[in-house]
Amino acid sequence: MLTDYLTMTAPLMTAPVLPARKPVAPELIASLRQRLGDRFSTSEAICAQHGRDESYHAPHAPDAVAFAQSTEEVAEIVRLCAEYKTPIVPFGTGTSLEGHVAALRGGICIDVSQMNQVLRVNPEDLDATVQAGVTRKQLNEYLRDTGLFFPIDPGADASLGGMAATRASGTNAVRYGTMRENVLSMTVVLSDGRVIKTAQRARKSAAGYDLTRLFVGSEGTLGVITEVTVRLYGIPEAISAAVCAFPTIDAAVDTVIETIQSGVPVARIELLDEAQIDAINKYSKLDHRVAPTLFFEFHGSDAGVAEQVENVKVIASEHQADDFRWAKTPEERTKLWQARHDAYYAALALRPGSKGWPTDVCVPISRLADCIAETKRDLAQSNIPSALAGHVGDGNFHLIFMIDPHAPEEIAEASRLNERMVARAIAMEGTCTGEHGIGYGKMEFLLSEHGAAVSVMQGIKRALDPDNLMNPGKIFHL
Repeated sequence: MLTDYLTMTAPLMTAPVLPARKPVAPELIASLRQRLGDRFSTSEAICAQHGRDESYHAPHAPDAVAFAQSTEEVAEIVRLCAEYKTPIVPFGTGTSLEGHVAALRGGICIDVSQMNQVLRVNPEDLDATVQAGVTRKQLNEYLRDTGLFFPIDPGADASLGGMAATRASGTNAVRYGTMRENVLSMTVVLSDGRVIKTAQRARKSAAGYDLTRLFVGSEGTLGVITEVTVRLYGIPEAISAAVCAFPTIDAAVDTVIETIQSGVPVARIELLDEAQIDAINKYSKLDHRVAPTLFFEFHGSDAGVAEQVENVKVIASEHQADDFRWAKTPEERTKLWQARHDAYYAALALRPGSKGWPTDVCVPISRLADCIAETKRDLAQSNIPSALAGHVGDGNFHLIFMIDPHAPEEIAEASRLNERMVARAIAMEGTCTGEHGIGYGKMEFLLSEHGAAVSVMQGIKRALDPDNLMNPGKIFHL
């Protein structure tokens, strides 16, 4: 069945459909400049900076950038743009990976990076409300003396608004979940300038539609997120991290599967293949064995962590793992996880001058070994350099192709490999993206995954944004 699916899957990656860009009305430019002063820019350099993310996708600059400082300002900007039927593209830190911030149809970029206030922390309720421009590191620094922390860690120091918009995840997701599980409420400015709050702070509710989950993952296509209320967690009594190499990638993946199926509440469990380990050794000046490797982190009480460690060591030893190498101090753990977060840049450093093509899929944990094994077989038969890493505790893994952006044959080959991997994941009842999102890079894959359900998504988009002003050209064609 899988072979049949792959055989009949035609190339899916298509360039975005780009209608002719309409010039922004001079009256709109004048009104925004008068309202925002030097926080409004039509500078070519600033616009170019706001039209690209961390991906290989071609940048598309907006016509102007508005730096907002409050929900009220965002609402006013949106109302003006709606009056002149001008596209709007929200911007946080620009760390997305599927062209989310590209202004495909021009218009006004609303940069929320100056909306960077922690508005309220409720220690008794384990939640915090922040403006959308607050980054995850900023929030955790603010929480440092409270005994609490925010665990969602996509690697980049992304804004909380952007993380909500892209349904971000990361290394801690196997224990703490993704943004979907950790956003309690949001303040959102709709396409006509109305301001709504999606929910109260209660941990559960049966009151009406779940608007919070609707906007989490909407990628700026339904509204501009201006405030986010997130769950917090107590800093664990004990934290322990370790690195363990395996003779084969199958042995490493089987260890992951058995660990999860055994109910061990591991906080982080990351897979890196030989190429990725070699890259981070060189980039981060580490000395790990160049072999398929798992990075572990355990959270809990002293006794709980000790029990988790022993259980995982037994499972790993059954798969001929090396001895665990421990990161014993906070500084050693920070260095270890920073190296993991720098994996993208480490891979690019293996091929100077290359451009990164990152992609990801996610499958049910029982199909993870098959999906990775078949993907690795494809990679072994290709001459495109690549590295594999993943938050494999929840079935999610990533590839990065290091391509020469001036070599069409390499772009075509990376596209072919990506299409096969995505088709394979969907055939295994997985998804075309576990955490990168759709943007304009995976729109056709979304159709393959959801079929007729995409028309329902399009109907929701039309109802909330009838003029298609909010980040047009993303998630699906309209």
